[in-house]
Amino acid sequence: MARRALKSRSRKPEIRGRHVGVVVAAGGRGARLPGDVPKQFLLLHRMPILLHSLRTFEEISSVREIVIVVPADQVRRTDEMLRRWRPRKVSHVVVGGSERQHSVRNGLLSFDEEPEIVLVHDAVRPLVSKKIIVKVIDESRKHGAAVVGVRVKDTIKVEERGFYRKTLDRSKLWAVQTPQGFRYDVLMKAHLASQRTSFIGTDEASLVERLRIPVRVVEGDDRNLKITTKADLRLAEMLLKS
Repeated sequence: MARRALKSRSRKPEIRGRHVGVVVAAGGRGARLPGDVPKQFLLLHRMPILLHSLRTFEEISSVREIVIVVPADQVRRTDEMLRRWRPRKVSHVVVGGSERQHSVRNGLLSFDEEPEIVLVHDAVRPLVSKKIIVKVIDESRKHGAAVVGVRVKDTIKVEERGFYRKTLDRSKLWAVQTPQGFRYDVLMKAHLASQRTSFIGTDEASLVERLRIPVRVVEGDDRNLKITTKADLRLAEMLLKS
């Protein structure tokens, strides 16, 4: 199952189809959570956090292939998890790079078949819903790029040297989540452009934005939280039980 990071820029999936591929970014170390187990492997409702997302994506009929990207020292743990839980659509476990976008690019180059649409998802967002995933797929097909997010509820200010300098217009601000969806050719073009300029973005949409390609907003759900702390884990447990 495991596959090393791909270094060749020329490697491309051989066949193109009208299906969806998913890259699950599972590179977090979980420094804010106790213990030595990376957060994506912690148990949530008696199942690893990562498995919750995988099972939801596998329920989407248009999703044909899922690639998981992990640090080199987590390949064995990931393979052991897959052997135990046997998700149906995971094709490869890929070694990531030094930055998130390098890891995602390794995943993009690892599909057995080039998908029409690719979704990139954080492994530690286990409560993503089928409804949101399908909406992102639909909007990605229509517009080439679509990102799920929720409206910002707090007042956001810009700070410089210990003082607030400006208050931003909250009505225009969104907290971005995943999955982020793109036509495969659009996201690959964005990755190649960023590689040429050595630009490092905080998410995939930031790479696409630099090509002046509009990214469609898909309104998400506060349940689609990212687990980074013990409080997040407790909240996810409560949401699963509700």
